[in-house]
Amino acid sequence: MSLSLAAGVGALSTDSSGSCHLFGSNGCGFDHVAPTSSIFDFSNRPWFHIAGWGVTKPVVLAVLITVLVVSFFWVAFNKPKMVPRGVQNIGEVAYLFVRDRMARDSMGKQGDKYVPFLFSLFFFVWLMNVMSFVPGIQFPVSSRIAFPAALAVMVWLTYMYAGFKRHGLGYFRVLGVPSGVPLGILFILTPIELLSNIFIRPFTLAIRLFANMFAGHLLVATFSIGAWYMFSVKGILFSGASFTMAIVMTGFELFIQALQAYIFVMLTASYLAGALEEAH
Repeated sequence: MSLSLAAGVGALSTDSSGSCHLFGSNGCGFDHVAPTSSIFDFSNRPWFHIAGWGVTKPVVLAVLITVLVVSFFWVAFNKPKMVPRGVQNIGEVAYLFVRDRMARDSMGKQGDKYVPFLFSLFFFVWLMNVMSFVPGIQFPVSSRIAFPAALAVMVWLTYMYAGFKRHGLGYFRVLGVPSGVPLGILFILTPIELLSNIFIRPFTLAIRLFANMFAGHLLVATFSIGAWYMFSVKGILFSGASFTMAIVMTGFELFIQALQAYIFVMLTASYLAGALEEAH
């Protein structure tokens, strides 16, 4: 049984009086307690402590993902061959995809120096998402807002640094003064542009990733638990419909996981392109 399904069944197993059960005869189940955000809670207690800080399972997963990404591409590129084979071939295809379809599409060849950053970011985000379907784990790390928020802050620092390095204090003009705008409306538009480019960008970058992974995992868990519940109280037809939707949503979620990683990195490349463009 998956983590989401097991946690969801646990959420449905008892009501406030302790008498409710998913397969009970007292009409329990979705009528009383539907799957909630509690399916994202591993435990209230951390696994262990380092210097007084509790280390939770999502943190361990994030470290594991980092090790996986570094290890894979170390093996791929540590001793490159002229004619790539196996792991190196996969690594080169992945690298060229990020370079040609993300960095150069947004920044041209000047974006090549940012390819390692974008490359690492794409696979880190993608693997955080994919963890929701790894047997025994089945938890999207990016459904914890702290992780998308930390990545968004890192992206913000990167494009702000690139912008000020390129333009100096004139970067505020790039951020707040769109080209071709009549002078008369700049006093209205400039504060909006500065607010959007400096504060709203990282906020929406984090929320978009978090919300998609949170909602997708919750939907898959809901239909999975629904299949069990319907089988006990409604019969095989309704249970089969819910199970089919669980399969469909699983496939859709796999697509969304890759898409969200792509969008996150494409937006990062776009923000970097804006920081590197010529001043108006």
